[in-house]
Amino acid sequence: MSFEEAPIIARIWHGRVRSKDAEKYYEYLIEHIIPDIERTKGNLGVTVMMKPEGDVTHIMVVSYWENIEAVKAFAGEEYWRAKYYEEDKKYLLELEPHVQHYHIVWHSLRIKLKYRL
Repeated sequence: MSFEEAPIIARIWHGRVRSKDAEKYYEYLIEHIIPDIERTKGNLGVTVMMKPEGDVTHIMVVSYWENIEAVKAFAGEEYWRAKYYEEDKKYLLELEPHVQHYHIVWHSLRIKLKYRL
């Protein structure tokens, strides 16, 4: 089996917000966007990561999917395009046009973490 046959897909989105807005955007993310991702059939979970760099905070959202068809159920046929919500324009410094997709060939994460800022 080649890695390309690995069925689990990680969809990786990156965004940047002003650090002073990071907590507000995080709250919006977990109250509105994450539930939308999680309720899509074929979603296996979501990881949110944040990295402050001075006046800017980077945010990575990694969502995990059963297969590419599940990704399309969430993002549409042009699944390589980023999906944005109305409030994103209020916080994000730019709307990056594309996301990345990777085949998951190994993982060993054994924690469940839900952290509220």
